[in-house]
Amino acid sequence: MKKFMNTAETMVAESMEGFVRAHEKFVAFGIDRKCIRRRHLVPGKVAIISGGGAGHEPMHIGFVGHGMLDAACVGHIFTSPTPSQIVSAIEETDTGAGCLLVVKNYDGDVMNFEMAAEMAAGRHSIEIVLACDDIETVRAGEGRGRRGVAGTLITERLLGAAAEQGAPLAELKAIGDSLSPRIRSMGVALTGVAVPHTQRTTFTLGSNEMEMGVGIHGEPGHSREPFAKADAIVRHLSEAIVNDIRQATDKGLLLVNGLGGTPPAELYLAYNIAHDFMVEHGLRIQRSLVGTYATSLDMQGLSVTLAFLSDEEFSLWDSPVSTAALRWGC
Repeated sequence: MKKFMNTAETMVAESMEGFVRAHEKFVAFGIDRKCIRRRHLVPGKVAIISGGGAGHEPMHIGFVGHGMLDAACVGHIFTSPTPSQIVSAIEETDTGAGCLLVVKNYDGDVMNFEMAAEMAAGRHSIEIVLACDDIETVRAGEGRGRRGVAGTLITERLLGAAAEQGAPLAELKAIGDSLSPRIRSMGVALTGVAVPHTQRTTFTLGSNEMEMGVGIHGEPGHSREPFAKADAIVRHLSEAIVNDIRQATDKGLLLVNGLGGTPPAELYLAYNIAHDFMVEHGLRIQRSLVGTYATSLDMQGLSVTLAFLSDEEFSLWDSPVSTAALRWGC
């Protein structure tokens, strides 16, 4: 296995150091490097904190900054950060208005973030919002329900924008909980993930196979199917999403996300197909995002996410954001 690394054991630490050096305008290390936090905190603003295992970059570290996250905690590759890391982020970023923890719905992440919230509860006001947009986990009947995948970005962006505008903790919690049934994602992969520590790929596909319904930790999907043209693949993803999501309006935000090894040309082609499908089904795509934002290391694949948002939420989306991975209006 060929990778640009020194050792598997030091890969995450060296990568995080490079990230902070490259984006020192936005971020700094927390105490003992337990988290990456916003360089300039805002007194009296609710702190938005997230995190997860390494290997999903730019999520979450790339979303730390104005209008999004105040801190992100990074674990080993595909492994939750520890409660100690999360408590440290809470201690460093709470400037008096409390903290909202945005947690992807995986057993390890939920357990460690809940434990950290309990450990810090006597000194800080804390609420938790679960991101659970992946439709495939419910189909398979696995774990605690829908996984948090690329749609987590939308939740973090809207909550970060609302916090920047001064929304209190209880209001942010209500916004986050209300988003859950209105964001849905589904992914497909042409390759598995090459994991540095194991020196193996998470699954192997034949030259004419694809994996439908994959997760962002290299998990295989619900079915292995014959490879098809992009029209058939993306329309299948889009149809599954539209059939699963709770439709509160016809106004949507459409995100096509690369899983790490898919070039922009293919992502934009997929967006075009997904957009046409949504319009054909009576939806109005008001906002779009295309790019590599929530990855599974080097997986050659993509995901489609649809979010139904209110006019107020579109305004939050449009408000200024300045992070390493998302930047507009500043």
